[in-house]
Amino acid sequence: MHSSETHSQSATMREAARAEGLTLAYGTRAALVGATFALPAGTSVALIGPNGSGKSTLLRALAGLVPPRAGTLDVPARARRGAVALVLQTTDVDRTLPITVRETVTMARYASRGAFGRLRAADHAAVRDALDRLQVADLASRQLHELSGGQRQRVLVAQGLAQEAELLLLDEPVTGLDVVSRELILDAVATETAAGRTVVVSTHDLDDARRADRVMLLANRVVACGPPGAVLVEDLLGAAYGGRVLRLPSGLVVVDDPHHVSHRHTPVVG
Repeated sequence: MHSSETHSQSATMREAARAEGLTLAYGTRAALVGATFALPAGTSVALIGPNGSGKSTLLRALAGLVPPRAGTLDVPARARRGAVALVLQTTDVDRTLPITVRETVTMARYASRGAFGRLRAADHAAVRDALDRLQVADLASRQLHELSGGQRQRVLVAQGLAQEAELLLLDEPVTGLDVVSRELILDAVATETAAGRTVVVSTHDLDDARRADRVMLLANRVVACGPPGAVLVEDLLGAAYGGRVLRLPSGLVVVDDPHHVSHRHTPVVG
């Protein structure tokens, strides 16, 4: 067997995360119950499911911000400083924060250098590359709060890229964005996985999910996890979305009603 084939098989066998009977909860309400899954390293994974189905909570758990209520969640990258990057939606950012675009992206390097560590040439190069890839280099001196929503989201994703993390977690990074911002961010996801990194993205868009290597369909539990063609099918989507699946000439469409978010929560058992 050629060495390149051996390396490819080895990379395929590595896991970015593994969960066994995982329950995640806030207070007495569970966001995810009894989840068992494995995420191969070096792949893109789309988390999809109704509002309140556990997507954002799972991302935070992978980042180490939400401890398991039951079961186990193993994320090897968390053992290495700066190896996991979490990018939240623009709405989670204080729009009046007095910080420039360049400063925002540069902060990513402190994850591995420390807040008082001296930045090296490689750090500055990573920042420049991230600014260029998301086409926000011309905004480097602007205040973050001065930017449009799409520009801010591109800056936050650039911050995630600049960290050069093994595991990149993106919480609905393209929701409500303009076409240019969407494509830049989705292209960045593809480039990261091509470089051998793992990217986990939550989304409400079935077409975006089809671009991923794997899809995890959630409904406060893991309904299915596997290749897009095996997961994004009518019966499984119907099970997750409570039958709110439409078959149109252009393909399947799910209807998610934000007014029913509270009804998606499941009481914690045990």
